[in-house]
This record gives sequence, C-alpha cells and structure tokens, in this order.
Amino acid sequence: FSLFMSGKAPKKETPKSEAAAKKAEKPKTEKPKADQAKAPKADQPKAAAKAKAAPAKGKAAPAADKPKSAIAKPKAAKTDKPKSAAKSEKKVTIALTKVDKPKANAKKSTAARVKVAKGKKGSVTKAGTAQKVGRAIKKGNTRHTSARVHFSVHFHRPKTLQLPRNPKYPRRSAPRRNKMDQYRVLQYPLTTESAMKKIEDDNTLVFIVDQFSNKHHIKDAFKKLYEIKVDRINTLIRPDGKKKAFIRLPAEVEAMDVASKIGIV
Repeated sequence: FSLFMSGKAPKKETPKSEAAAKKAEKPKTEKPKADQAKAPKADQPKAAAKAKAAPAKGKAAPAADKPKSAIAKPKAAKTDKPKSAAKSEKKVTIALTKVDKPKANAKKSTAARVKVAKGKKGSVTKAGTAQKVGRAIKKGNTRHTSARVHFSVHFHRPKTLQLPRNPKYPRRSAPRRNKMDQYRVLQYPLTTESAMKKIEDDNTLVFIVDQFSNKHHIKDAFKKLYEIKVDRINTLIRPDGKKKAFIRLPAEVEAMDVASKIGIV
C-alpha cells in the first residue's frame, strides 16, 4: 500500500526456480556474450508495437531502441512497382503529345496548296461554263446571217491555204539517180573538115551532145571533164536527129591544145 501511494511501480521478482531452469536449458558450447547480443531479438514484437504507437502521439521513437530487423521489414513490404508503372505511363503520354503537336501545326506542303488552288479554279470555271451554257440556251441556236450578193455571172473559187507536202514516209526506197551526168551530155567530138577549120579559125570545139541536154548542161559537163571555162555555146539539131554543140573557148585558152589533149589532132 505504501508503494502504491508513492507512485512507484513494484518490481517483478522472477522466482529462483525459473532462472535455474533457463540456465540448465542453455547448452555449454554457447558463449554468454553471443546470448547477450541476441537477447534484444526476442523483444521484436514489443518494439514493433511501440513503433506503431509512437506516430499516433506525434513523437518518433529513438533509433537506438529499435532493432535492425524491425526497421528493415516495413521497407521490404513496400512495393514500388505501381509508382514506376505510373511514371512510365506519364512519360509515354508526354512523349506522344510532343511528337503529335508538330504534325498538327505543320505547314501545308506545296503539293497540298496546288491541289487546293486547282480545286478553287475548277469550281470557278465550272460556274463560268454553267453561266455560258445558260446564256446560249436562252439565245437559241438559230443565227440570222445575211447571204452574200453576187453581181457577176462568173464564180471564182476563193483562194484557200495550201500547205507544202510533208510526207510521213518516203514513197521511193532510194532517191532517183541523176542520169544527165557529164558522160551522157558530151557523147563524142567531131573530126570533120568543117570542125577542124572551126578549131583553127574560131577557137571553138564541136561536140555531139545528148538531145535532151541544154546549154547549161553542156557548160557544166565541159568544165567537169576538162577543167576549162566556156566563153559561149551554140547548138543545133541535125537532119538525122542528133544535136551538135559549138563550144567557144576564151582567148587565153587555145583550142588546138585542148584538141591535142582530147586526142582529136
């Protein structure tokens, strides 16, 4: 009763028989120091209960009184998987929004602009054509044209456009050969007395030529064969149907020298 009034809690006295029994149970091989260090582990449930009650009062329990095993268990019990998953989802959503924004705000390409412009022009032209068709329907197809009055009896066909020929393929496989060459034009020289007199007196040579050749043909042929310019040419057709040509040479060239080259003299 005196202890109760003083406020001090009575000390619990363990009986000697219980202490002796505990000592008998301990093996001889165990060291007393190891038992003293492991003793606080038996009080783990009490220390965990005290730690839970301490936050309710607002005062944290001292770190020295808590065993290491009691502190480690709650940390192991916590799972960080949901938080990491939530963070990864947030990152994914942020990345998607960042990628999608430029696409939404991207400028239209030139091809898209051209298409839009063509669509607008098409709509305008369609409207214009529709209006024109409406006017034509109102006006009608009958046109009043005045007929031309002709005051003469004769009718002359009006001159129309005449384009030159533009063939798509040749009508002949090979072009025609020019048959009127120098060897056909000048056939052979004459060596009669009158022809020899012309060579001596008039400085002219006499040739039998093709009937269809003209003076231009004879001149070009003589120049190609003998490389001599011609001063003048006179032609006639004999009674037998052959054509005779009198070729007069310039004063610088002597007809006798040319005749000797040919082999007449």
